[in-house]
Parts: sequence; C-alpha cells; structure tokens
Amino acid sequence: MDIDIEKVVGECVFTAVRSSGSGGQNVNKVASKVVLSFDVNASEALTDVQKQLILGKLSNRINKNGVLQVSSDSERTQWLNKKTAIGKFRLLIRQALKPEMKRIATKPTFQSIQKRLDDKKQQSGKKRLRSGDFDM
Repeated sequence: MDIDIEKVVGECVFTAVRSSGSGGQNVNKVASKVVLSFDVNASEALTDVQKQLILGKLSNRINKNGVLQVSSDSERTQWLNKKTAIGKFRLLIRQALKPEMKRIATKPTFQSIQKRLDDKKQQSGKKRLRSGDFDM
C-alpha cells in the first residue's frame, strides 16, 4: 500500500515536555522530550483500509481515543528528539502497512528427517542408560 508519509507526518501534533531521569540542571529547565500524537481515525491522508491495519497492528500503542503516541527523550535537544520521534513514527507506519508474506509450506528433506530420528535415538539411549536401578 502506497502512502504519502510526509502528508501523514504533517497531520501529527508535537508536544514538548520535560524529560525524566538524570541530567542535572539541563533536565530541570529544558523541555527536551518530544511526544508525537497522531489521530488515526481523523487522518485524511490514510484510507479506511490503512486506518484499520494501523489500528489492528499498533493497538498496544494507541490509546482509547484512537491516538497513536510516539515519544523520544534520548537526545539533549528538542529538535533532535523531534527528528527521532518522526523516524520512529515513520518506521511504525511502514511496518504496520507492510503486507504480510504468506509462508510457503515445504517438505523436510530426507537428510533432515534422518538426522532428527538419529538424534532422538541417541537421546533415548542416554535416558535408558541413566534410568537404572541403583542398589545401595
């Protein structure tokens, strides 16, 4: 499914908040963490089928209101965190809309069947040797 990812990114809302964790004075005074919010249901850049795929595959990242949230606080600047959040978002959308490849069933080779049976025979032999009556 082909989409214009830039149009989708344009519908995102960015919020800057204070980052958690250590960092001293910088972390206390600078809102460098970026939270990207994307309302899947209200999007005009996605078709209904694409919306359903995203809602299904990214359900663990979407809240009750249908908003997908991606956050980034790995960098020291808000600008870099925004770029990182957009990168994460693009990757999530691409993976969600990527068509699943169906597995083609194949028969195991004769060699692999023989190896499995030999391994089983060897393992059962080990167990047989270990399970003996030990008189004390």
